[in-house]
Amino acid sequence: MNDPAAFRAAAEDSAMRQRARGEARARFERAGARSEAAHIFETGGLRLRFPRAEAECEAVLVNTGGGMAGGDRATIEMAVGANARAFVTTQSAEKIYRCEREPVRVEARLSVERGGALTWAPQETLLFEASALERRLEADVAADASLTIVEAVVFGRLASGETRIAATLIDRWRVRRAGRLVFAEALRLADAAATLDRPAVGAGARAIATVLCVAPEAEAAAPNLRAALEAIAAEPGEPLDIGASGFDGMAIARLASPSPSRLRAAVIAAILTLHGGRPPRVWS
Repeated sequence: MNDPAAFRAAAEDSAMRQRARGEARARFERAGARSEAAHIFETGGLRLRFPRAEAECEAVLVNTGGGMAGGDRATIEMAVGANARAFVTTQSAEKIYRCEREPVRVEARLSVERGGALTWAPQETLLFEASALERRLEADVAADASLTIVEAVVFGRLASGETRIAATLIDRWRVRRAGRLVFAEALRLADAAATLDRPAVGAGARAIATVLCVAPEAEAAAPNLRAALEAIAAEPGEPLDIGASGFDGMAIARLASPSPSRLRAAVIAAILTLHGGRPPRVWS
């Protein structure tokens, strides 16, 4: 092949075919006084570890590739059976590297059956310069079940001086309770730093998070959630903007800060309030 343009095109096509594809699925069942992972499936670079299985089963999702780049795809499915409890997180922050042609695509599918409880709280997603992430979350919750979702994103490696990145985030959530759509939103941030610098958008934030709880007692917990977040925001340090409310059997909080560590402290406070216990040790 003597044509340089054709050679480059062939090389790019080969690289795209070699991009990572990972899938992790688990189903949690009640076994006496314990909740256990009864069915597990792993492929590609995704692995699941279970450091603790008591009344609540802890699951830690591990990306053996150390991060994701353009064209990579991950699919995660977590199902909680009747009266079982699970807390699912990640081993570390998920790094999203530069994307030349295609975005990184991540899909999470969550389901909680009657009387069950699931906390889905991956650690932060870290977007690098020129990265692009398309993320979709679909959840189905029984009428008397509980689901708490925590998703945080950090824009740039701030400690390395990467404070004004041109990353793209597309995030779509759909949550159904007893088959009825109760929560839906679509977020699109292009040229992330410039967008977050706008006073009406992020006022200079470089870390954002959404916390959503769908449960019979969730709406009543909203005032306690707001108070816990306001207490963190009142502590000395960089600004932390918070908002929390309850409606239609749900509690939701939005967080934004120039400081990822401030945001993380607030996220942990939200988990303590809604979950009643600290996150797994990998959060330490």
